[in-house]
Amino acid sequence: MCGIVGYIGKKLAFPILLSGLKRLEYRGYDSFGFFVLDSNPPATPNKPFLFKKVGKISEAEGELSNLKVDGGIGIAHTRWATTGAVTEVNAHPHFDCREDIFLVHNGIIENYREIKEKLEKEGHKFRSQCDSEVLCHLIEKYFNGNLEEAVRKTLKEVRGAYGIAVISKKDPQKIVLAKLSSPLLLGIGEDEFLVASDPAAVITHTRQVINLDDNEIAVIKPDNFFILKEKPLVQIEWTLEEAEKKGYPHFMLKEIMEEPEAIENAIRGRLMIEEGSVKLGGLDSISEKLREINRLILVACGTASFAARVGEYMLEEYAEIPAEVDIGSEFRYRKPVVDKNTAGIFVSQSGETADTLAALKEMKQKGILTLGITNVVGSAQARETDAGVYTRSGPEIAVASTKAFLGQLATLAMLTVYLGRQREMALVMGKRIVSELAKLPELAKDVLKSAPEIEKLAKKYKDYKNFWFIGRKYNAPIASEGALKLKEISYLHAEGVAGGELKHGSLALIDENFPTVAICPSDSVYEKMVSNIQEIKARGGPVIAVATEGNEDIKKIVDDVIYIPKTLEMLTPMLSVIPLHLFSYYVAALLGHDVDRPKNLAKSVTVE
Repeated sequence: MCGIVGYIGKKLAFPILLSGLKRLEYRGYDSFGFFVLDSNPPATPNKPFLFKKVGKISEAEGELSNLKVDGGIGIAHTRWATTGAVTEVNAHPHFDCREDIFLVHNGIIENYREIKEKLEKEGHKFRSQCDSEVLCHLIEKYFNGNLEEAVRKTLKEVRGAYGIAVISKKDPQKIVLAKLSSPLLLGIGEDEFLVASDPAAVITHTRQVINLDDNEIAVIKPDNFFILKEKPLVQIEWTLEEAEKKGYPHFMLKEIMEEPEAIENAIRGRLMIEEGSVKLGGLDSISEKLREINRLILVACGTASFAARVGEYMLEEYAEIPAEVDIGSEFRYRKPVVDKNTAGIFVSQSGETADTLAALKEMKQKGILTLGITNVVGSAQARETDAGVYTRSGPEIAVASTKAFLGQLATLAMLTVYLGRQREMALVMGKRIVSELAKLPELAKDVLKSAPEIEKLAKKYKDYKNFWFIGRKYNAPIASEGALKLKEISYLHAEGVAGGELKHGSLALIDENFPTVAICPSDSVYEKMVSNIQEIKARGGPVIAVATEGNEDIKKIVDDVIYIPKTLEMLTPMLSVIPLHLFSYYVAALLGHDVDRPKNLAKSVTVE
């Protein structure tokens, strides 16, 4: 989603803002802008600099590099259009009638139309169609010399989600911040402070940050800051070097190649093979409560929801706990029947997914135990849940999630062992699962060795316009994940479906122009998958199979085969998904698409 960067200190703000915005480009955006205030003598007091542009920062690199901008206070923004078209006037920062108040905003103001109509009747003149502009005019209305007081009064009138940073020419030595359901953090440097919606924007200056909580307002000045309540410092767990491409043409390919490392990071120090169990320190405080749980609801969105669906199979088969998966955007409008023995598990890469957070808050209101699985330390989800487990996947820059998905699957497998060993899971079964988990990083590396062959398949199939992805049991959600990856970065039509559902209508679409990717490892449903493949071949459909090494028979009934190593059935998704990620990447790259920043999409969905 949109990105915010702010700076106040003794250095020139503009180069820091520009660098910060570049670090946020991976989130997806269609316009960008800066506001810098020079209020330090001997410069002209309150001389402002405002720059807004449609398109990518790289397209304006020459123009930006020639700008000479004084001033040590500034805010900047990358916008992904939600309310209002992609135009320069709709780009941030926005400002009020008198051009005194300048603001950048992530989120959405749900009641902006009624506020705008009211303000227009009072004489305010609007320049844009963006909902964010109403905040500037409301602050202008309430401003009486103190910016934070005007912001506080403004926020009482709005409904929706926001992360904002505000500067006033009439109260110039400060930036006022506020947050509700949209991430915002404060970076603490030496004689300087930074503001960002993502730690990537501040990590070159400081690794000490404060994550704002909902309904908090912060004021930062050149030499100090104030928040309504004291906040603990959080250490960013990754370095700038980890976020660089390291020679890969795209972040997405780099992150796919890091999938074995993502598994290894998730399981490191957590497997207790001799005890047939796992150590999840984040759950220690609620261990006894978890023994009483007899039902689980997993809530997630997008790719994370497919990880949750795999987890549903794991938890029911091995932990013997009834489990169900809800997508966050639907759960928040249901009236689920829960009781004190139900627990909610919330899965999100960013920990800031708006719909998942809304579902989390709904469960907390009902007094239900909540667990989080997320990648980002200090995220809203991490702070809101009763307990949780970090996936430790490191920074994921490409919009399409890959290595974080592997971290989620590995974490759900460990959670299954943790809960299973509290119940009826035998020691021998626990030892078998954790032993196989320990082998997975190396097995995943073996899968990546097939990358050149998968690239050749991508060249063969890239000109097809439609694809099926099919799987059964543990790999049914992986079929959905494979289809999602292909459609979101290649813009080709793809659908994921449980193999047994083909005959219930979907076979009508099969012909020689509609290939199918069939996930068919040698597991308990292999014969069923073979039957599904034969149904497709009987109708002339090309088939690519993802099969277990050593299975030569599969070659007789499909057009192409990608092999993966043998592992436990419940762990096969962590191997079978890797070829699908590679296939999608190579198809999109061969078609010439911007793989890291697919059109119409953003990395972290922080609005409904």
